[in-house]
Amino acid sequence: MNAVPPNKTARVFCIANQKGGVGKTTTAINLAASLAIHNQRVLLIDLDPQGNATMGSGIDKSGLTSNLYQVLIGDATIAQTRVRSESGKYDVLPANRELSGAEMDLVQMEERERQLKMAIDTIRTDYDFVLIDCPPTLSLLTLNGLAAAHGVIIPMQCEYFALEGLSDLVNTIKRVHRNINDDLRIIGLLRVMFDPRMTLQQQVSSQLEAHFGDKVFKAVVPRNVRLAEAPSHGMPGVVYDRNSRGAQAYLAFGKELIKRVKALD
Repeated sequence: MNAVPPNKTARVFCIANQKGGVGKTTTAINLAASLAIHNQRVLLIDLDPQGNATMGSGIDKSGLTSNLYQVLIGDATIAQTRVRSESGKYDVLPANRELSGAEMDLVQMEERERQLKMAIDTIRTDYDFVLIDCPPTLSLLTLNGLAAAHGVIIPMQCEYFALEGLSDLVNTIKRVHRNINDDLRIIGLLRVMFDPRMTLQQQVSSQLEAHFGDKVFKAVVPRNVRLAEAPSHGMPGVVYDRNSRGAQAYLAFGKELIKRVKALD
């Protein structure tokens, strides 16, 4: 790990949406790989017991000696547990089904919603970005992610029901900001699985831009078969087929996020 100035600490972002099937994990994996391609040091934290971000990064979740579960209950550190994604060139704090037991263990702990934050604090200077792939439910795991983050990146489809789910998520973020983590803010909305041929999607996209303004990222990720194929090969889409439209969109998104973060500094 390269030495960094002592005041240089990672930006911690949750990839979150309470609606399932909106491309959160695809976004987390491809953003991590895109940032790595743009010479950023990245840790991807898999906060979902399904372990899809772990597998999609080319890591065998069944062969782990320790995972995020042990980190959350204090039996291991991130430094001991992180694994390298050789295909994506970023580090992963992996997860598997064992993580589903963390809910019951965390309930009995003091500072139960801040366990992940305390773990991340020990490695902040190792990275430029820490990305947290959150599960689709508002659980104690998700709350740990939101309590640890500087901001939330919301991937969403431009569909009617997505707007309703977005309203719920914004309210959740406001409550966490008020009660647990006053650093938390919405970093931006990323339009994913976008099909410009569909009038409704164009309308919803326009509504988002009108309501959220510059919080909506300029990058738009289209529906793309190559992005969907990549996880079965254990690699991010931006590595699997860098020239695909989906990969190019995520690379543009990574570049845009770096620029946005520099503007915040």
